[in-house]
Amino acid sequence: MYSGIMRGTFEVTRVERKPDLLTYEVELSEELAEGLGPGASVSIDGVCQTVVSRSGNRVTFDAIQETLDLTTLDSLELGDRVAVERSTKVGDEIGGHDVAGHVIGTGEVAEVHHEGDVCDLRIRVPKEWMNYIFKKGFIAVDGASMTVGEIDREGSFELHLIPETLRLTNLGRKAPGDRVNIELDPRTVAIVDTVERILEERFEREREAVGGS
Repeated sequence: MYSGIMRGTFEVTRVERKPDLLTYEVELSEELAEGLGPGASVSIDGVCQTVVSRSGNRVTFDAIQETLDLTTLDSLELGDRVAVERSTKVGDEIGGHDVAGHVIGTGEVAEVHHEGDVCDLRIRVPKEWMNYIFKKGFIAVDGASMTVGEIDREGSFELHLIPETLRLTNLGRKAPGDRVNIELDPRTVAIVDTVERILEERFEREREAVGGS
């Protein structure tokens, strides 16, 4: 699990593509690399990745085809910078919200507005995802825990980015048409799906009762 508080952006120093597999290397800071070993979990642009190997501060990951199909990692190139978060430990402060690193798919940046030290983004997503996206609710965008701004039920929502978020992520460098990784808040998904199921079951019972009378 992660908290959605990114620790900065770091350079991709190797990219190797094979059929159905992407192997890539990221050079972390000494602090972030400390204690990392094979099998450890790291969030890369919001995607939960498993450490394959480590040499100094350079850490290698593999992304299989399913991951590439659902995330922006399919377009990763040498020299790109990715936002990184180590997995949380028992007792760590959760400054954002619980993030699993299980990306549901990608959204598209529809609008970007810079004013002073802040940046506003409008993200376009499939309309059906809006059942789980609410104003002032949580969402993870490229792994960063964000509070949702204004929403459009037809398929978009706004983000208001403060300077600290801009410093630690790539979100302030996004342009219209760029893709971002989206993870819905699992608690919201569970609540909405449960309420919908209960209402559907109640409606079905009432319909059967009317039909049998």
